[in-house]
Parts: sequence; C-alpha cells; structure tokens
Amino acid sequence: MEAKYCKESRVIRTSRVFPNDVNNHNTLFGGKLMSDVDQVASISAARHSRKECVTASTDSVDFLHPIQPTDSVCFESYVTWTGTSSMEVFVKIIAEDLKSGERKIAATALLTFVALDENKRPTRVPEVIPETKEEKKLHETAPERARMRKKRKQKSKELAAFLTIA
Repeated sequence: MEAKYCKESRVIRTSRVFPNDVNNHNTLFGGKLMSDVDQVASISAARHSRKECVTASTDSVDFLHPIQPTDSVCFESYVTWTGTSSMEVFVKIIAEDLKSGERKIAATALLTFVALDENKRPTRVPEVIPETKEEKKLHETAPERARMRKKRKQKSKELAAFLTIA
C-alpha cells in the first residue's frame, strides 16, 4: 500500500455564520462548529483511505476565539498520521471578519477515524507523508497523542463498566 501526502486528503470549506448558527452570546454555537468539524474530517479520512470511515473519537476541540456573525469560517482538514486502520485528522478553523479582513485561528480539533472494508471490519490504510512544517510537527507529535488516546479509551471503558443503565 503506497503512502500518501497529507495534501491528498486536504479539505477546505468556507461558510458564513447565519443567525440560526449563533448561541445566546451571539457567537457561533459550539455544537454547530463540532458538527462541521466532523463532516470535513470525515471527508479527509475517506480521501486518504478511499474506504468507508467511522469516527472513532473526537480527541480534542479547542475553542480559541469566539466566531462572530460578521465572520466567515474556514475549515481546513487533513490526515496527519495513521496506525494500521486508524487515521488522525487535524482540523484548523479560521475565522475571517468579512469587513476588516482580519483572520485568526478560532479553533483546532483532532479526531480519529477508522477505515472499514466491505464487511464493516477495520482495514489497513496508507501511511502519511508530511511536507510542510505544520504537517511535520503534527506527524512527529502524533505517536504521543495516540498513546494518550489509548489510555483515555481504556479509562472510558473502565468507567462504562461501572456505570448503571436505568
């Protein structure tokens, strides 16, 4: 299986903030942003693997700056690292004030997807080749995030075993 460049899975989507997208603080509703993050990330995972993919985890969503109704929101995602069947996808969210042109990183997110074969079983995915400084940094730091992800999943399983179902 031939490795692929990060840029081969890159997705860029820009949208406006509409009145039904904002919360009671008149900023973009976090749930709306998270839904959009999952959508673009899932396309990156599918482009990289050329398989059906499922979201295995949303590892982090860090809200850095509020997104205003006067902003456009640009989502940029790509696969940063792979395991055997899993793919880490990075999403950078850039807000742009459409009047002033000022741009800022409003949020970042990391998600993990698993590629599935025709029987809905995990299947191998190509490795990733980073090129830019950003891609290389994310790729180099991914194994530590993968270790943390495994630990967190084990803790979640332990907690789930303890929880009651009413």
